[in-house]
Amino acid sequence: MTEELSIQRRAAAAWFTLNRAKELNSLSPNLLKALDLGLAEMLADQSVRAIVFTGAGRAFCAGADLKFLETLPDHERDEATAAFLLSATTLMSRIAASPKPTIAAVNGIAVGGGLELLLACDIIIAARGVSIGDGHANYGLVPGAGSSIRLPRRIGIGRAKQLLFTGELLPAERLAEFGLVNEVVEPAELHSRADAIADAIAAKSPIGLSRMKQLVEHAFDMSEAAGLALEQSLSNLHTRSFDRSEGLAAFRERRKPNFLGR
Repeated sequence: MTEELSIQRRAAAAWFTLNRAKELNSLSPNLLKALDLGLAEMLADQSVRAIVFTGAGRAFCAGADLKFLETLPDHERDEATAAFLLSATTLMSRIAASPKPTIAAVNGIAVGGGLELLLACDIIIAARGVSIGDGHANYGLVPGAGSSIRLPRRIGIGRAKQLLFTGELLPAERLAEFGLVNEVVEPAELHSRADAIADAIAAKSPIGLSRMKQLVEHAFDMSEAAGLALEQSLSNLHTRSFDRSEGLAAFRERRKPNFLGR
């Protein structure tokens, strides 16, 4: 799509590859814009059933690239920084809210904004040996694109505080024990494993998965009674969908269903 971002179709998945290898795929204003535009395009494409994020070279994403601030006069830097962080936060929230399942294929170091990007994804697959962490505390910074909110929800408050306060990076294997990383695979198998998960997702009902995601995302935001009521509401709504009828018909006829997402 741009020099800083490559978007490739692999079967029913759209692969977003951060393509700033020399800068360890750090997030620049142009890369944020390209990711936002690409996401909107892939969400509008009904043939895309899943979205995968990965990085070129030896990094997934090493945070924010703030070198653009050096060209600005001092009195403009605070405003420019705030605008950059708002763009990053908005992008991560759009990824997190995507009705299409998202996968982070973590090929290398993920720190700062890289952690925030993978936290916005539904499923995290990491190559063995990669390092992941927040890192903001190492530079006297405060997270600005979601890690202080999404990390505790993934691994619990105590473990999140440890990662945030120490700024340390941990191996993917350790973070799999924490529940942050879904699977750790050999580096050579990372893309094929992400493809396999995306293919499995693509075979399911898009509207069904979207409704499941909506329910899971609200699991910790409401009481059990309210959550069950929402589940009943969406389940009843889903009974009128084509995909539900198609799924049951395929089961009776002993064939694979052809889900249309409606």
